[in-house]
Amino acid sequence: MKKRILSALMVGAMCTGLLSGCGGGKAASTGDSSAADSAATATDDNTLTVWCWDPAFNINAMKEAEKVYQADHPDFKLNIVETPWADIQTKLSTAGAAGDLSTLPDIFLMQDNAFAKNQISFPDAFTNLTDTKAFDFTQFAPGKLAYSTINNVNYGVPFDNGTVIAAYRTDILEQAGYKIDDLTDIDWDKYIEIGKDVLAKTGKPLLSCQANEADIIMIMLQSTGASLFDADGNPNIVGNETLKKALETYKELKESGVMVLVNDWDQYITTMNAETVAGTINGCWIMGSIRAAKDQSGKWAVTNLPKLAGIGEQTNYSNNGGSSWAVSGSSKKKDLAVDFLAKTFAGSTKLYDSILPSGALATWLPAGNTEAYSEKVEFFGGQEVYKLLTDFASKTPKNNTGVYYYEARDAVAVAATNIIAGADVDSELKTVQDTVNFAMGK
Repeated sequence: MKKRILSALMVGAMCTGLLSGCGGGKAASTGDSSAADSAATATDDNTLTVWCWDPAFNINAMKEAEKVYQADHPDFKLNIVETPWADIQTKLSTAGAAGDLSTLPDIFLMQDNAFAKNQISFPDAFTNLTDTKAFDFTQFAPGKLAYSTINNVNYGVPFDNGTVIAAYRTDILEQAGYKIDDLTDIDWDKYIEIGKDVLAKTGKPLLSCQANEADIIMIMLQSTGASLFDADGNPNIVGNETLKKALETYKELKESGVMVLVNDWDQYITTMNAETVAGTINGCWIMGSIRAAKDQSGKWAVTNLPKLAGIGEQTNYSNNGGSSWAVSGSSKKKDLAVDFLAKTFAGSTKLYDSILPSGALATWLPAGNTEAYSEKVEFFGGQEVYKLLTDFASKTPKNNTGVYYYEARDAVAVAATNIIAGADVDSELKTVQDTVNFAMGK
């Protein structure tokens, strides 16, 4: 079983590296040590080595956190090593399989959906942060916190906000006689009803999605508090009425014309920037891509997503994407690493204010009370978008990703494609469960 999990981790890392827009790039040190990507930690007692990816986002956040911590600890330094997510996964898997964790840094970034699998597979690679008593984890959005909480123990410090938004072109909605309030706190049936009317009057679908991806289905699932796995990590697919309804809704979206499917990420972004759709539903990080079309400033507005009526928790809130910081179990400077994270990503509104312009929205709830988060964003019609998203995050249900989340998600994506083509939903759910059971060695 251990070998099967390790193999799945390696494959998942390669696939995710290909799909993630911020996962590419050559590893390079931004700190003082040129060999930091192969050495475990810097020898200086006041320096922590960090692995993370994306210079404009995660690395920028770490640099700002370094400045915040240096205000009271002037000798403190970070040795930040730009390391693509796929490389972090490979290095962690290799170290764990070899039983030599000394090659790991003091702090490393983990994709949320891979957190449970890695902690369960390599428990000694992660520091138990609950026992440190340094963090008030109740100050983080529960849905986000759940990703790095395994068996009621916290192993990660939540970072970026993947809270789902529904964003719409208000000018196109107005052409069809609707306002943003008409699409707030609604269910998917109402969404499809409005979407058909908007399509008939403007020729614009409300939604675009990548074909052969299951993101919108996973968003629907988490909005109800449901999961592809049960509390014991077993597949929860056959007989999962919430998943079945999500797949049926997905099919109705496509058949009604309210949703259009495109082949890849670039085409997906183009549907918004080229004004071929009237909206999108995704993690709030999508706002950066929406705002790339500067000529559309003032024409967009943000609200919550539709809910799956009549099943589960029936909320209008979900999550898609995101990552959390982990302290290596092999670090010789755990106390420093823990204190640094506790006083920055889990304790500094100044930090979150400074990284907000880069699109790094907090899941640390106190950040939502600052003046910066109350800023009215002209691009989105003067809405207090950041404050709104912090509220959405606080209402997002928890879900259980399970160790084999990526295998299950990919199998659901295949099923969705087949269902659109006319396949029976129950038969496809059986195939998905068989696929996941095979991956798990059952």
